[in-house]
Amino acid sequence: MKKACVIGWPVSHSRSPLIHNYWLRLYGIAGEYVRVPVETAGLERFIAELAASEYLGCNVTIPHKERAFQLVTPADDMTKRLGVVNTIYRSDGRLLGTSTDGEGFIANLTSAGDLKLKDRKAVILGAGGAAMAIVGALVDQGMGEIAVANRTLERSGQLREKFGSAIKPVPWQNRNEALSECAVLVNATSLGMKGQPPLDIDLSRLPAAAVVTDIVYSPLRTALLSDAARRGHPTVNGLGMLLHQAVRGFELWFGKRPEVTPALYDLIARDIDADHTP
Repeated sequence: MKKACVIGWPVSHSRSPLIHNYWLRLYGIAGEYVRVPVETAGLERFIAELAASEYLGCNVTIPHKERAFQLVTPADDMTKRLGVVNTIYRSDGRLLGTSTDGEGFIANLTSAGDLKLKDRKAVILGAGGAAMAIVGALVDQGMGEIAVANRTLERSGQLREKFGSAIKPVPWQNRNEALSECAVLVNATSLGMKGQPPLDIDLSRLPAAAVVTDIVYSPLRTALLSDAARRGHPTVNGLGMLLHQAVRGFELWFGKRPEVTPALYDLIARDIDADHTP
């Protein structure tokens, strides 16, 4: 039986087992995908033993993505630039690590329609690990300007150092003004997530055709997406990014490139909705 897992601390919240075990059943593959709680102090040992373990590889979630990058061989140039991994797999006796968050974001964003990104402007709220992967993906798509608003301007500046002059650091207090001429607005913070403070932003300067997306997927419809929809903006929630980022890992471990289907989306959406049922 082929096995893979997701590691993190904590890891009980991860919906990756629901996704991957659904695909295993769908494609008739004898396999299993499980959660493995790994504390920070145990990460180095877990990865050192991974190549000889029963697992073909693993997903990596918080707080291990940066440290795991240092313990494996980066599989591609983008992963080297990002300095984080969310997917580890075996190849020719080595453990390789890659980041699939950026491709998951783009696949989700473009699934809503024929969106032109080249030479357009995006505004990213936040400059953490998720924002970094999104910025890298948008740079690869030829985005003309990527304004990154963050409470710590130094973090936005680090993204400019990594990805070049298309990145425009914006002080958090100027986030509303940055929305002028924006084609894509992305909330890459945890603000608005269940149990987190709300996201405070005024959309009045956002062009009418701008697409608004939120990486938060619990709840599925955040206050940002509700406000944007009321103004008539196309909106994309964060669940699709979660599903699409899982595709390449499943292919690397189990040898089959899976599809993100409405049935899978509905399965995970129901599980998320259950968390919000009183």
